[in-house]
Amino acid sequence: MTIARDIIYIGVNDHNIDLFEGLYPVPNGMSYNSYIIMDEKIAIMDTVDEGFSKQWLENIRMALKEKKPDYLIVQHMEPDHSANILKLLDEYPKTTLVATAKAFTMMKNYFGREFEENRIVVTDGDSLKLGRHELVFVTAPMVHWPEVLVTYDSTHKILFSADSFGRFGALDLELDWLDEARRYYFGIVGKYGLWVQKLFKKLEDMEIRMICPLHGPVLSEDIMYYMKMYNIWSSYKPEEDGIMIAYTSVYGNTKRAVKLLEMRLKEKGCKKVVVLDLARCDMTEAVAEAFRYSKLVLATTTYNAEIFPPMREFLNCLTERFFGNRVVGIIENGSWAPIVAKLIKEKLEKSKGIVFADTVVRMVSALNDDSLEQLELMAGELCRNYELV
Repeated sequence: MTIARDIIYIGVNDHNIDLFEGLYPVPNGMSYNSYIIMDEKIAIMDTVDEGFSKQWLENIRMALKEKKPDYLIVQHMEPDHSANILKLLDEYPKTTLVATAKAFTMMKNYFGREFEENRIVVTDGDSLKLGRHELVFVTAPMVHWPEVLVTYDSTHKILFSADSFGRFGALDLELDWLDEARRYYFGIVGKYGLWVQKLFKKLEDMEIRMICPLHGPVLSEDIMYYMKMYNIWSSYKPEEDGIMIAYTSVYGNTKRAVKLLEMRLKEKGCKKVVVLDLARCDMTEAVAEAFRYSKLVLATTTYNAEIFPPMREFLNCLTERFFGNRVVGIIENGSWAPIVAKLIKEKLEKSKGIVFADTVVRMVSALNDDSLEQLELMAGELCRNYELV
């Protein structure tokens, strides 16, 4: 696949994988992207997962024909991008590795070598002339590993963006970018929004016409849209006004309360209400949806004097990604000692910009007149505009 006149895609699609990084369900597979820049000097951008060594090397041979690469630029050391460094050097031993100092330290951890004999260590502002192409390097620490490098091709105005702007899903399927990119961002990168913002500052004077990530499609139209979404996500701001209700229910009573709240919210004019059962849904989808909307309702039961386990996991996922700047409502249930409202507030006490709904719905086993009234009050509160800090 030709990316530009002299840039060729040599990545691979993985339809065998079920869990990316052993955690994130990827029913539509995954792509591991790699690129070749053809010039007086030839540069390969990253390798691929070790399960696709043979296919990747064949892609290189087909692209190069009788030529040989001069450089391998290593932007990110996770094994799905770096696993084939040694195999490439076995095939083309005169190739020079280009990476950050931290990346070469990681190479020693992975391969027992730092490649002192054929390497170039780069940092912010360093450049590499290939001929017509000049590559400018920008460090991107903690987006989402400390050694990360992104590369700007000043000839075609292309940003090789490492794992940023990635998306779940193989490239031989027609998939919408937004939902799977959001799930990817908040799963993989979400904790490091501050560092994404720092990277944006470094890139602000560069004209970017195309983004080539290490996962997902090449982005070549409406670049400002993708930048806007990443800016929203990395600023921890709601993407749109709406209410997500995340719940767990043991015998169905909490679920009944949630369904009643959903109905009352819609009756009162709340147009976007999403309901997810945390015990049954994809947790990574639930996390992404929580960051998507401006309001979140947590409905759960007391269990072993604690928060019901899937809800506890959900809250841990949110807080470790700095969830904040949202309105949060709570529905608690317990047959003899409902205490989860208190525990949830303790979990979120360090989160910035959380505004709790005035009403807490308190159920003791099942809905009664009091909790029904509380549900009605909560629905009214959530359908009005809150001013977030």
